[in-house]
Amino acid sequence: MATASVSKPSNWFSNKTLKLTLPRRTRSKSDSPLSPTSPLPPKDGTREDELRQVLKHFDSDGDGKISTEELKAYFASVGEDMSHDEAQGLVSDLDRDGDNLLDFQDFVRLMEWDEEDEDLRRAFEMFEVEKGSGFITPKGLQRMLNRLGDPKSHEECVAMIKVFDLDGNGVLDFHEFHHMMA
Repeated sequence: MATASVSKPSNWFSNKTLKLTLPRRTRSKSDSPLSPTSPLPPKDGTREDELRQVLKHFDSDGDGKISTEELKAYFASVGEDMSHDEAQGLVSDLDRDGDNLLDFQDFVRLMEWDEEDEDLRRAFEMFEVEKGSGFITPKGLQRMLNRLGDPKSHEECVAMIKVFDLDGNGVLDFHEFHHMMA
């Protein structure tokens, strides 16, 4: 089983992670990742069936769509509190047809965030001086840039971090790094 986690840089998702357990699927080179222009995976049924099963866990009324209340209820059932405003914000971010519900296509985009987030997390971890600290320091940025062949002074790294340091603490957390990479 693979664990999928979804992070979204919003008030709620900036510090929370949704974890869903999905059967692991290996992807061949001919498979293309999900994208807004091709919202479903190739019609082998495997990935689509997996996502439809996950959607059913959210969809308590069985209408094939996830409402704000269903989203809140799902998170409450896994021990995470989500306010109505936070749930509504997430639905609004993903809802493409304007019905204030997440249909299957919208849900697929939610699951896509996981794949992007996983790659971004690995990149973030490469910049951490103290592994697992959750922060990129000027020293860590300088070290990684040197390894990548783009040497910078400590002062230059401090200035680079300052541009994306939203809370002004002199380091980048994952949310700030995500914002920087967007």
